[in-house]
Amino acid sequence: MSIDKDTVRKVARLARLEMSETQIERAVPQIGGIVKWVEELGQVNTDNVEPLASVVNIPLRLREDVVNDGDCANDVLANAPEDQQGYFVVPKVVE
Repeated sequence: MSIDKDTVRKVARLARLEMSETQIERAVPQIGGIVKWVEELGQVNTDNVEPLASVVNIPLRLREDVVNDGDCANDVLANAPEDQQGYFVVPKVVE
């Protein structure tokens, strides 16, 4: 896939990025190189390769899964501008 100025302009517009002509000219070879590298990665044989969560082989320490309410409702509601019966009070949005 070849990258030209029009493609960079379109991507910049979709990403809502404002780019000058100089920046667009600089981005063309850079983005082209990235696309070429990704295409090369697509040719790598990954059969029989299991997905990794991490590149280091260190087992994760898991915490005990305990369900609780956090027991901090009063601390959380202390940040609310207004609360009522243990809940945040928010303005009505729909009439």
